[in-house]
Amino acid sequence: MSAPSLRLERNGPIARVTLCRPGRGNVIDASVVAELQSTCESLSDDAEVRAVILAAEGDTFSLGWDWDALSAASAEGASLLKTARTHGMTTDPFGCLAALPKPVICAVNGEATGAGLELALACDIRIAAQSARFSLPELSLGLLPMAGGLQRLARLVGRGKALELALTGDVIDAAEALRIGLVSAVVPGDRLLADADAIANRIAERGPVAAAYAKEAVSRGVDMPLEQALRFETDLTIILQTTEDRAEGVRAFLDKRPPDFKGR
Repeated sequence: MSAPSLRLERNGPIARVTLCRPGRGNVIDASVVAELQSTCESLSDDAEVRAVILAAEGDTFSLGWDWDALSAASAEGASLLKTARTHGMTTDPFGCLAALPKPVICAVNGEATGAGLELALACDIRIAAQSARFSLPELSLGLLPMAGGLQRLARLVGRGKALELALTGDVIDAAEALRIGLVSAVVPGDRLLADADAIANRIAERGPVAAAYAKEAVSRGVDMPLEQALRFETDLTIILQTTEDRAEGVRAFLDKRPPDFKGR
């Protein structure tokens, strides 16, 4: 049996998912995608987990797709894209992270190339070590990014910058990623996981139902006309008023004590 590609650790309300094939640059293949989707299903059903951290072992976050494996599997003239799809890579292989009803913080160390960057883009918050580098080199292979990278990148940094990065394949450093809004913080490498933990713990202190609704309001609302998005947000607010957590938040405020949220 092959060694797992991901490691899942739970520490109270925080779960950490770690890419754990540093000797191979944490490349992504069908097994990684399958393990990630299975892990997301497990975390989605875990009421104790309130925030998730995605990280990687070694000096590289991820060098992207395992092109050697995909090329070997695409014998007899089959396209790389078709091969990827037949090996379990859907049109949105990292969409399980975006759909997870828990906030996901991505801690990027070193290179995040191609699918590695697309993996980070599927998360909700990205922080980067000073060593981090980002790129989408697929056009140099005559391909498009295969995991939603163009769509998520454009929504995050804007159409112009997303096109520039995709068309040129330029590698940008952590400082530039911060400037364009690709990441929200750049920290020394030895502080990366500690800072990710700090963000996750701050989120875990908030109401978990409210956090899930906030994630849904932003991720779905950004693709709606403003008037429709405002109605959607109002609907979520009305539903939230019926939860036990909302009542507990009000009681805790009146009692001048920290709330004891139950996630329901």
